[in-house]
Amino acid sequence: MRRLLALTSVIGLTWLIVTGPAGAGAARPTALALGFALIAAAITGEFLERLRLPRVTGYLLFGMICGPYLANIITRPMARELQLINGLAVVLIAFIAGLEINVRRMRSRIRSIFKLGVITLGLLYTGLFAVLWLTWPWLGLAPELTGLQKAAVALLLAAVVASFSPTITLALIAESRAAGPLSELTLAIVILADLMLIVAFTLLMQLVRFAFGGSEDVGLFVRLSWEIFGSFAFGAAAGALFALYLRHVGRELAVALIAFCALVAVVGRAWHFEPLLAALAAGLVVENIAPPRGDRLKEAVERGALPVLVVFFAAAGAALQLDALSVIGVVALGLAALRMLLIWAATAAGVRYSGTPPAEGRLLWLGFVSQAGVTLGLAAIVAGEFPTWGVSMQTLVVALIALHQLTGPVLFRFALARAGEIGKMNLRDGATVQEPARTMGVAARSDRNDPAREGI
Repeated sequence: MRRLLALTSVIGLTWLIVTGPAGAGAARPTALALGFALIAAAITGEFLERLRLPRVTGYLLFGMICGPYLANIITRPMARELQLINGLAVVLIAFIAGLEINVRRMRSRIRSIFKLGVITLGLLYTGLFAVLWLTWPWLGLAPELTGLQKAAVALLLAAVVASFSPTITLALIAESRAAGPLSELTLAIVILADLMLIVAFTLLMQLVRFAFGGSEDVGLFVRLSWEIFGSFAFGAAAGALFALYLRHVGRELAVALIAFCALVAVVGRAWHFEPLLAALAAGLVVENIAPPRGDRLKEAVERGALPVLVVFFAAAGAALQLDALSVIGVVALGLAALRMLLIWAATAAGVRYSGTPPAEGRLLWLGFVSQAGVTLGLAAIVAGEFPTWGVSMQTLVVALIALHQLTGPVLFRFALARAGEIGKMNLRDGATVQEPARTMGVAARSDRNDPAREGI
């Protein structure tokens, strides 16, 4: 009750500021947006956690309800200001994920995981293409297309719709402190899917350009190689430098962690690297080549990640374009349901034919529902280059993202809870211990006298 009263007070006060005489000409939307999101979204997330729902869902719901499409407490300028933190959040989340991938522990399963991912994604792409081809007249994109043009656009849309959300997957694993076979499998396949999406989208855009009489881009494979392999190389080098800092300095780690992630985000954007891949490689290097000692890095993650995650997902909720959902809602609902059905069937086939133990793969498909991030960016690229039908595709993709962002985290957290993996993460030498299922920043600590904590 006290949390609800506090939430109501914060929302009411911010509403008065935004709608009052001073709000119309406010020149500092960034400070107001950050303060409001940090306080109110955090309270909402904690309230939903008590209902055994993901905090991420609470942040998204808060942003959606208070965003410009409903209550308009977070106005459009405020929402744009909040999204300035997106690059930092993606890097931080991916770095945490890299810290949880212990190659020595997973070495014996890498082949089966790769086989599982290829089978699952191949069947999902094929199934979605067949569905889109058969239902093309009812999608409302470009019913007049036929032949190669229709096939090229349907293939491109299938690749975009089949995409997963590494950001939400990584954030949920970090938030719930989950560790175990389900977390590892989901994380590995989601990252593999992201790599396949980058490659498939680039190649299919070339096919679409050819089908519509456009010119081919001779620098395609050069840019693709730079984006993938260059990102891994840059991230590995950055991770090695951060590992040296951990080993030889090891002080003010929370500040150093945020500064490191900000540097990776800025340099990666300037050099056209994929920030998620670069940060993941950095985390892999720190975990597998120069693992930290004691709980120093774990506590730095707990201190630094929570405010970034709160603002990131609150901004994502505020940016959900609910008008797109209202325009194309019925089609989006039907396609979302078919996508979930195909994910379940493709994952079941992948588990069966890859040799993955059924006990580990039974709940795996629930981790693939979420969509966000890069999917929206790809849809914007298509809309910019092919405005005649690309804008309609973008509207459909945005509506799908709105649905999957709200349902995906709930389903994945349910799967982690059923698998008994919540509260088992421990960022220390790859080990796992039982801990309360609490989010970063409030996890129980039983080692306050650990000398390794000195200097934090």
